[in-house]
Amino acid sequence: MQLRSGDLEAHLAKALAPAYAIHGDEPLVALEAADAVRAAARGRGFAERVVFEPGRSFDWSEFEHAAASLSLFGGRKLIELRLPTGKPGAPGSAAIAAYLERRGSESVLLVTLPRLDRQGQGSPWFTALASAGVVVDVWPIDRERLPAWIAERLARQKQRAPREVLEFLAESVEGNLIAAHQEVQKLALLAPPGELSLETVQAAIVNVARYDPYDAAEALVAGDTARYLRVLEGLRAEGEQPTFVLFVLSQALFALQAMRRGTDPRVFNRSLQRALRGAARRYAERLIDEAIAQCSQIDRAIKGVGRGEPWERFTVLGLRLHLQ
Repeated sequence: MQLRSGDLEAHLAKALAPAYAIHGDEPLVALEAADAVRAAARGRGFAERVVFEPGRSFDWSEFEHAAASLSLFGGRKLIELRLPTGKPGAPGSAAIAAYLERRGSESVLLVTLPRLDRQGQGSPWFTALASAGVVVDVWPIDRERLPAWIAERLARQKQRAPREVLEFLAESVEGNLIAAHQEVQKLALLAPPGELSLETVQAAIVNVARYDPYDAAEALVAGDTARYLRVLEGLRAEGEQPTFVLFVLSQALFALQAMRRGTDPRVFNRSLQRALRGAARRYAERLIDEAIAQCSQIDRAIKGVGRGEPWERFTVLGLRLHLQ
């Protein structure tokens, strides 16, 4: 069975599977998902917890022994496998598969690992785990969903905020979910329950937003000029190389051009892919061609053989595309 992290709580309220694998791109959400499994197991009598973090010289017989032996306390136990590389190797794969074949009701297996690619998800041990238990996919909270995520967190601490406050919070914490969690928790300490005013939030919150060039590309094709300029400013302040920014922006524009012409290019960033689909009909092909030509001029400026300062030209690129 496969679940999104947002569906895990409802699943755990009904049942506890014999095995869970949590993999994905967002550390905070993955950590909370693992905590939810631990709490559900503890609530169902799995009092003992055994944790393994296999390294290069790890002896997998230790895992096999823990899986085969009864709990020291005569009850049931949770066995955790933390795989920082996502690859247990041949001995680990065999040990996990063997555990899943002879699994009983006295133990639950929890595997945490980074997001696996298609090949990793097709490996025998992972396929066996998905068949025997639950795979939890953890995806980043994109900018579009961030205000709702913040609102849900505020509700947990009996606070709420109007849309403008949620947008301000989202702008302040975008791309840094752990810091976002901390800033929301800070509001519980600094403000009473109930509705939060913009003034209260502005006085309490530190701008901890972190951006990557894909955020700029998403805002560019989505026509969100204010966010595009804000992301550019953040990237420049963080010391991002304009060469990589140009690469991502130009790739997004080429993908937009291809979609405008009726093909479906492969885009790996999910938020950018969604923005491209919405933008394909918004821009005339002429505007996209002009934007790509401007990217060529920015490339010359980066190499020192063209006019202008690259970051200023990134700004002009967005303004011309959005205001025409």
